[in-house]
Amino acid sequence: MNKIILIGSGGSGKSTLARKMGEKLNIEVHHLDLLFWKPGWVGVPKDEQRKIQNDLVEKGQWIIDGNYGGTMDIRIRAADTIIFLDMPRLLCVYRVFKRWFQYRNQTRPDMGAGTERVRLEFLKWVWHYPKTKKPQILEKLEGLSDEKDIIILRSPQEVRKFLQNI
Repeated sequence: MNKIILIGSGGSGKSTLARKMGEKLNIEVHHLDLLFWKPGWVGVPKDEQRKIQNDLVEKGQWIIDGNYGGTMDIRIRAADTIIFLDMPRLLCVYRVFKRWFQYRNQTRPDMGAGTERVRLEFLKWVWHYPKTKKPQILEKLEGLSDEKDIIILRSPQEVRKFLQNI
């Protein structure tokens, strides 16, 4: 495991797992939310996102967490390990609210400058993720199973066990 991506719903634990893996493996972690949002929740244009990612994946080792489906193929092509956090939707929604409360009036360490916003649109995206995004991701991962190390973690217990074993 030298080039690792973490994907999954909002609130699935991507950033936390990425940070813990980075500490354990001594690999630099890159949070896409931190790289792709400027202060005031201004999004970075797609061409800039592509450039940032193309530069990142040229490095010898990295952990990248985030979805960003429009540029996911850049990370997937370069990764040797893909971790999909397939957590229950209620847990993800709970975690979204928990981190919003935890980081109220401050910037999350894995986000761009500014306080986190929990919008109805985002909550709907998290809630519908198992029906709208998960099937596409699983299909994409199935086609890569011969080339890449694919790890699917479906519960916090599986995440803890995975971390203990790396």
